[in-house]
Amino acid sequence: MSLLKSASIVSLLTLVSRITGLVRELLIASTFGANAMTDAFNVAFRIPNLFRRFFGEGAFSQAFVPVLAASKAQHGEAATQTVINHAATVLTWALLVLSVIGVAAAPALVWAMASGLQQDPRGFEVAIVMTRWMFPYIAFMSLVALAAGVLNTWKHFAVPAATPVLLNLCMIAAAWLGAPWFKTLGLEPIYALAGGVLLGGVLQLGVQWWALKKLGLAPAIGLRWRVLRAAWADPATKNILRLMGPALLGVSVAHISMLINTQIASHLAPGSVSWITYADRLMEFPTAMLGVAMGVVLMPQLALARAAGDKAKYSAMLDWGLRLVVLLAVPCAVALIVFPMPLVAVLYHYGAMTDLDVQKITYALMGWGVGLIGIVAIKVLAPGYYANQDTKTPVTIAVAVLIITQLLNVVLVPVFAHAALTLSIGIGAMINAGWLLVGLMRRGSYKPEPGWGAFVLQVIAACALLAVFLMWANSAFAWTQLRSESFKRIWLLALVLIGAGAIYFAAIWAAGLKLRQFLRR
Repeated sequence: MSLLKSASIVSLLTLVSRITGLVRELLIASTFGANAMTDAFNVAFRIPNLFRRFFGEGAFSQAFVPVLAASKAQHGEAATQTVINHAATVLTWALLVLSVIGVAAAPALVWAMASGLQQDPRGFEVAIVMTRWMFPYIAFMSLVALAAGVLNTWKHFAVPAATPVLLNLCMIAAAWLGAPWFKTLGLEPIYALAGGVLLGGVLQLGVQWWALKKLGLAPAIGLRWRVLRAAWADPATKNILRLMGPALLGVSVAHISMLINTQIASHLAPGSVSWITYADRLMEFPTAMLGVAMGVVLMPQLALARAAGDKAKYSAMLDWGLRLVVLLAVPCAVALIVFPMPLVAVLYHYGAMTDLDVQKITYALMGWGVGLIGIVAIKVLAPGYYANQDTKTPVTIAVAVLIITQLLNVVLVPVFAHAALTLSIGIGAMINAGWLLVGLMRRGSYKPEPGWGAFVLQVIAACALLAVFLMWANSAFAWTQLRSESFKRIWLLALVLIGAGAIYFAAIWAAGLKLRQFLRR
């Protein structure tokens, strides 16, 4: 299977997910605005997402996929089914215990995540209630991550990439229909979003379990103590747990940074948590389409190449991924830095969202733009370590970058307020990606193929033309003043983005870059 074809499938389905995600955020923004209630929801939603990344697509996936791929390559599918059964059994028991603890400890978790919410006691209490309702979401999504790891290893990328749409549809229904209904019942309308999150988790797990069942790969989860003991004693399970140790620390470092930043934002102006969250949703558009798509495709294939001892293929796949990062992420970064306000205005400037909110989200989005290349590149570089069952090196780098990021916050927050929090993470991501790249090159795992110098110059020249066009488009139209003419504003943005894409790729072609080289993998 062509890597580009696989990445394109994941990217296209991720695009659908992000479009529905933007519709979701638009509805939430226009219905609830940016205030203490939306801050409460965003904090409550981050708590299960934080733990989900510990036990789901974070530490667990980083450990599970390489072990699964190695078992498939070396021992065959029958033995690998046992690995799947035992991993699912241990994970399910761990998630059951964690969910009970999380529901009981909701007040402490909300305080640890954002103690500044206590400025509005009502908001703090709402956050606690929603945390309790949404905490079981981590159990569903962590099992979804297990199912996705199996499907991706068997090169079935479509279902895992498509199922996030279900969460967005559930939350859209919650904001559009559930919130008004809750209001008529005398309930806080924003509680409807918590119900939408939980329903989305159930539906995603159901669809992926169905896909596994069709392939004959659905895990047999043991509910008896004897089965749990046998699963725990399996050498493959112990290997996953061994690799999860450093991976958990690595994920912890990333989310400790998020926790600190959320804590800082909760003490800034009301709405700061929401401004950053709305900017984060926009930033996730290119990072998911590019970085996540390539990471999903590359991880199992790198693990299989490493298990087969094919160093040349391993290095060539990394080179292909990095070139695609430069080709596509650099122009996206340029757009976020020089053209952020029209993007924010067209997507969020409706209903309860004010001109001030647009301005604040714009500043946060520019901070993300500075680090976009690094954020996407990490999704390609980190699997280069995980596929080699090395989870320690990325963790060491992440700890150092966490310290650097928080030192930057000390300097930048007094100057740029909430926007400093995205800027510091962006700068940290660039440092992180550079460090990972140097490490792979020093150990000989990655050897850059010829032509990088000319390739980078071609991209830079095309991006210079792109930046000039976008700066003109940014100032040529009164984007916020067109609020009452929403369709006109949407069409203007669509035309500008189409024109920007045409200018960039025409400039790339004129500079002599052959895009067919990306079809070879």
